Amino acid sequence: MGSPIHDKNIQVSFLKQRLNMFLDVLDAIDPEDTDVDDIDRLIEMIDDLESKCREFKHRDL
Repeated sequence: MGSPIHDKNIQVSFLKQRLNMFLDVLDAIDPEDTDVDDIDRLIEMIDDLESKCREFKHRDL
């Protein structure tokens, strides 16, 4: 694990990068070949992103 990010601009950049990664994965998925494990991984990515948003929000308080 890296050190905590306190700079607001770096936090936003980090979140944008993570969101773009999620969108890339989503675009690459073939609906015909998608299974439950693929959907679970997408949900996990969203949960991780949400957790990081909460972490950054509480860090700013």
